[in-house]
Amino acid sequence: MPALSTPLSPLSFVVQAHALEAGLRVRDGAAHVRVRPGVYAIREEWDRLRPWERYAARVHAFHLRHPDAVLAFESAAVALGLPIFGEPRDIHVYDPDRASSRRFGDVCVHTSGEQKALVARGGVLLTPLATTAVDLMRVLPPAFGLAVADAAVSPSRTDAASIELLREVARAQPRGRGSARFALLLPMIDPRAESAGETVSRATAIWLGYAEPETQVEFIAEGVRDRADFFWRRASVIGESDGYGKYTGTDVVARVVDEKRREDRLRRQVRAFTRWDWAAAMRVTPLDERLHRAGVPRLRAPQRALLSTLRHHPRSLPATRNHFSDGKPRRA
Repeated sequence: MPALSTPLSPLSFVVQAHALEAGLRVRDGAAHVRVRPGVYAIREEWDRLRPWERYAARVHAFHLRHPDAVLAFESAAVALGLPIFGEPRDIHVYDPDRASSRRFGDVCVHTSGEQKALVARGGVLLTPLATTAVDLMRVLPPAFGLAVADAAVSPSRTDAASIELLREVARAQPRGRGSARFALLLPMIDPRAESAGETVSRATAIWLGYAEPETQVEFIAEGVRDRADFFWRRASVIGESDGYGKYTGTDVVARVVDEKRREDRLRRQVRAFTRWDWAAAMRVTPLDERLHRAGVPRLRAPQRALLSTLRHHPRSLPATRNHFSDGKPRRA
């Protein structure tokens, strides 16, 4: 019996009705796990998924059962290839015909005061890229909302939105929840950010009171062009936000050697070089210590209220809140 999959699903599904026809038991819990009512996955495959991949599987299992539903918020972000932080608690859909928003288990049905435009991606109906980005900027913890916005306007996307379009979409929405958060983040959007980790690091550094860095600055030495994540020009300090995906695969040794050579070239061109990972940015203090030791100038007092939003992600399951997908555009 063939398993079923929906667009962009990280695994295949087994529909209970089809399994019964084939004489396959999927409800015993040993070999299969229930993803949605009547929709199961092979447990071994499910257990290998990272948190955001589990969420993607939940979204697509829901779509399998409700193919006419319009995905919104984090659920639309799955189909759009926007960053997902941890494993969001809920499936989000948009129903323009409903008078008020409702929750049905882990499914949140949203309505709004204005009619939203809709798009289809790989057979899935959803809110458009700019609308989804603005919606998430309004409700996610600020650094995560900024990461979504940076990914939405990235020139690496063939369907990239513009900052002006995000502004127009927000202007057309009723003012209310999240308006102040959106206004805070809009001037911070940087299309040059190459990962969610970079965006969160930049936001954390700024909220710690440090000077705002230049991003993706090119350095040329020994006939090689290297690009640094962050550069504090007046202090002559380079900062790098590490993502470990580049150190996986069969050529990991060569990648490590290449990165070491790159770092050495950059170090020779500046006064100080520092690097950190996702955990250091999320915990705040380790990033603060690295920037201080490197001599990055602090221009103002830390914004404690904004920094505190990194500690808790109420829209994600607690055990997975510090994990994220990197917002790489996917093909439908």
